[in-house]
Amino acid sequence: MGGVALDDGSSGVKAPDGGWGWAVLFGCFIITGFSYAFPKAVSVFFKELIREFEVGYSDTAWISSILLAMLYGTGPLCSILVNRFGCRPVMLVGGLFASLGMVLASFATSIMHIYLCTGVITGLGMALNFQPSLIMLNRYFSEKRPLANGLAAAGSPVALCCLSPLGQVLQYEYGWRGGFLILGGMLLNCCACGALMRPLVPPKKPETPGTENTPDDGNKKAKPKPKLLDFSVFRDPGFVIYTVAASIMVLGLFVPPVFVVSYAKELGNEDTKSALLLTILGFVDIFARPTCGIIAGLQWVRPRCVYLFSFALMFNGITDLVGSLSKDYSSLVVFCIFFGISYGMVGALQFEVLMAVVGTEKFSSAIGLVLLLEAFAVLVGPPSAGRLLDSTKNYMFVFLLAGIEVVVSALVLAICNLLFIKKKHEAPETAIENGETVEAKNHSSTPPIQEPHKAHGNSEKPKDSGDLRAENVMKDSTEVETFLKDKDEQNKNIPCSPETKL
Repeated sequence: MGGVALDDGSSGVKAPDGGWGWAVLFGCFIITGFSYAFPKAVSVFFKELIREFEVGYSDTAWISSILLAMLYGTGPLCSILVNRFGCRPVMLVGGLFASLGMVLASFATSIMHIYLCTGVITGLGMALNFQPSLIMLNRYFSEKRPLANGLAAAGSPVALCCLSPLGQVLQYEYGWRGGFLILGGMLLNCCACGALMRPLVPPKKPETPGTENTPDDGNKKAKPKPKLLDFSVFRDPGFVIYTVAASIMVLGLFVPPVFVVSYAKELGNEDTKSALLLTILGFVDIFARPTCGIIAGLQWVRPRCVYLFSFALMFNGITDLVGSLSKDYSSLVVFCIFFGISYGMVGALQFEVLMAVVGTEKFSSAIGLVLLLEAFAVLVGPPSAGRLLDSTKNYMFVFLLAGIEVVVSALVLAICNLLFIKKKHEAPETAIENGETVEAKNHSSTPPIQEPHKAHGNSEKPKDSGDLRAENVMKDSTEVETFLKDKDEQNKNIPCSPETKL
């Protein structure tokens, strides 16, 4: 059911923009929530792991880092598997890997076992679910795709608000081993979400009677095999600009949520009061993502979604710069509100813009390559901010650095698109989505050929169909009369005989 023949993304099937697509959207919502929230939710168990294995906080922090590295760094591998086997089989196997890693980690006897099981195996399983779910969402939605991306992206803050308290309850009731085992069982829901990813099937052509047994196999041209990883996307300047801007963006985008709680504690606030800041940020983020998806889907905004994404990045960067001046808890609350809005806008638009730049056919390869390049920035960003904090002992510089990096990415995206990207003609698939064929589009856009003017400059009035018909009849009758006259003249020269008379 999920083979290349039905799930290669090039079947030319029009996106349904609804129907079973809403089930695909629900599955993508769950997968996005697990993928982004799980690395943060696992941090609830770090204190128990430190006590169990007698390690430091930096050692346990590698668990979340390896999870994120696998989620981003295995992008090309996911692209190859999706282009070879299809989205549904890859997601089913990914769900099994994600669950197996957490179950095995519950029997760990050292921190290295946790790295291997939770970090590598569970991280790989989540990567095999996250990327194919976005690919299927892109295939099922076209006109409503910005809204669909916004709703799917809202799964991240919703899952974070649910998994973190759940992790605390599981740790208190069953310990970290029991908590890992239960979370492993929950991750089996990824298999159920993968089963929802039904590939789009092209409509069957009606068979003409009498042509069923016609041996035309030799006349058919062999279809070219789909590329497992299409590097031709790097020839597209829009993709290159997006990749560079996104790599700069992730250097600073994830830094404030990591340090804002510690910043509040540094100002003398209680632990519970400081942790409430993340709840505020996540609550605002839940509503910001679908709202931004609705705005991005407006008729006037959608062709300019790249610049809306640039505005969201600029908004986020300026929020970081202003937030670095916070000196009390109330100012941090205001910072979290505005950061949640801008962070939600970025989350709703980042993959929508990539889909718009490369199109449906190349999206499976493009997202894998982008995630691979972002993986290096994800691993460098938070640790470099931590080193800056250790050397300066001041959170203001951490937020300033994050803000500058995000602002630079916004400027790169906007300025390079203005300078190097020309306005493209309407793509063929867009014309098909609107119910027009490419030929009809070309004919409608071709200007009518006008009659050349006479040498004297007098233009003739166009003749209607009745005049043309009468003129043709007159020409035909004249030709017939001429032909008959010529025949009579030839007959006069023939001598008369009984044979000729007959």
